[in-house]
Amino acid sequence: MKSRAKLSVLFSPEPGSPPVEWVVAEGLTGYEDAVAEMEARIALIADGQAAERIWLVEHPPLYTAGTSARDADLVAPGRFPVHQAGRGGQYTYHGPGQRVAYVMLDLKRRAPDLRRFVAALEAWLIGTLDAMNVRGERREDRVGVWVRRPDKAAAFGVELAEDKIAAIGIRVRRWVSFHGISLNVEPDLSHFDGIVPCGVSDQGVTSLVDLGLPVAMAEVDSVLRAEFERIFGATVLA
Repeated sequence: MKSRAKLSVLFSPEPGSPPVEWVVAEGLTGYEDAVAEMEARIALIADGQAAERIWLVEHPPLYTAGTSARDADLVAPGRFPVHQAGRGGQYTYHGPGQRVAYVMLDLKRRAPDLRRFVAALEAWLIGTLDAMNVRGERREDRVGVWVRRPDKAAAFGVELAEDKIAAIGIRVRRWVSFHGISLNVEPDLSHFDGIVPCGVSDQGVTSLVDLGLPVAMAEVDSVLRAEFERIFGATVLA
């Protein structure tokens, strides 16, 4: 099967658009603070008063519930704070060692096509993994990006085992996107045990470090930026 990382999935802005601001937050960012910041920023973008922005953060340990979240999928409700996210999807975990990228793009400047936008986000993640010699794949029946685990398949005596390494959850208002993606670099994977991640109970969760890649967050950020520019266009540090 041809790697999606090698496919030409482009989501470039219209000619003459300013570069996307690329912002990396220091330390841990509170979830409610992040949502408030996104809400304010996308209003400015929609009104033509601010540039598009990619905001990279890490959160303290928490769970978020998307618009399709099921109560039964919150296995340990008292373990970490639970936030109603307002994005699509189900339950997910955020915490230290996981890179969250909040994607605030004006889709009117690119293409008002949500399927194409999600495909571009998938290609961004898969291309980032490919650059680090990890084969990420999408699945028609599951959200996010997955890696095959032949070691687990052999250990459990099954034909195929897969782990989720990245999640996608977006919302769009006035054709400006917010929320975004998360990539597991080196989170505490046991923290995912308090939920059924994205409603998928028969597959696992992994990270770059779990796969044997002791990579620093700054290195991941560099690759994310390069792959973002390949698909979405130029960025500028803000």
